[in-house]
Amino acid sequence: MKIAIIGLGYVGLPLLIEFSKKYNVLGYEKNKKRVYELKNNIDSNNELNAKQLNLIKKINITNNINHLSDINIFIVTVPTPVNKKNIPDLKPLKNVCLNISKFLKINDVVIFESTVYPGLTEDFCVKWLKTYNNLIYNKDFFCGYSPERINPGDKSKTLTKIKKITSGSNPKTSNLVNKLYKSIIKAGTHQVSSIKVAEAAKIIENCQRDVNIAFMNELENIFDNLGLDTKEILEAANTKWNFLNFKPGLVGGHCVSVDPYYLIYKSTIKKYNPKLLALARNINEKIPNKITSKVRNLLNDNKNKKILILGFSFKENCNDIRNTKVFNIYKLLNKTFKTIYIYDPLVNIKEVKELYNISMITKLKKNYYDLVLITVKHDIFKIFTRKKLKIYLKGKKIIYDYINLLK
Repeated sequence: MKIAIIGLGYVGLPLLIEFSKKYNVLGYEKNKKRVYELKNNIDSNNELNAKQLNLIKKINITNNINHLSDINIFIVTVPTPVNKKNIPDLKPLKNVCLNISKFLKINDVVIFESTVYPGLTEDFCVKWLKTYNNLIYNKDFFCGYSPERINPGDKSKTLTKIKKITSGSNPKTSNLVNKLYKSIIKAGTHQVSSIKVAEAAKIIENCQRDVNIAFMNELENIFDNLGLDTKEILEAANTKWNFLNFKPGLVGGHCVSVDPYYLIYKSTIKKYNPKLLALARNINEKIPNKITSKVRNLLNDNKNKKILILGFSFKENCNDIRNTKVFNIYKLLNKTFKTIYIYDPLVNIKEVKELYNISMITKLKKNYYDLVLITVKHDIFKIFTRKKLKIYLKGKKIIYDYINLLK
């Protein structure tokens, strides 16, 4: 049995490492730069420790698609984004399926980890997998689905410590997939009856989180209008044992702010309008507008005022800048203010420039900015206090601590 992990990002790389400890594995990544970095002991995502990086050196990593020719089990971890109209963009998934199709053989198994709506794997991926061969699904080749549950930046809940949902296109394949993951996941597995059930279970995890955060954001809007402190109210409510500990905030990234659109899309096709999911998405997407409006009021729309934004990644203690809502805030503020500076030591400033055309700063100037806006709760920002931040501010020394970093 030879396994290929296709896509070596936040999801694929930890899988590659764990499977390499017990199986013959190959890591495939189309991004040449990523392959070069990994072969040279560099993890630009900052997710691996020194021991894991040394282990990577011993694994066959390639960007040559022809190296998939002798693989028996393909594990797909490519992203599943949405387009500008928030409709599922299946191009990454389709492209990888077409590539696998060229090398698919009798008894091969293709396992998907990418988040999709219920039915997508068997309705679309299977069709694409048959493009360049004459194989019959569930007779000649088989599929599995085991959704990823990686939490970028989390050093405690790592791959092997998170229970894994597993499924297969028939009972035999389901058992094989379950056994495969069970061999590397210390937390164990949860085997379900079908691929559709596994797809649905995964997508509602992120939909649930989106709805709960939207509720908190709605409460914050209410309490702001009433002149009440949302943080204090939530701290009081959390003293009850069954109060859910969610907080208001920006919802960005490639999971929670994207996956609900997949379920909304599928539901709409099936003639059901998921109003709650759509409303939650709408509430969360408008938070950058709310923050921008407050900044404009604090600075009286004076276009000459200098703004410093602390934090650019989509979440705390993580360098992932994909779909960060801080960029939305920046764009909105840029319509009014001439000079906006962004400081985030965790992110790659070259990637920010390439992806968003923003030149970030690497040092803070004293007595220079009119307002500091704190958007991401990195641990490295905990060195800042009101007193320390005021060193960099001038005039009224305005601090807008949106994420409650300061005590």
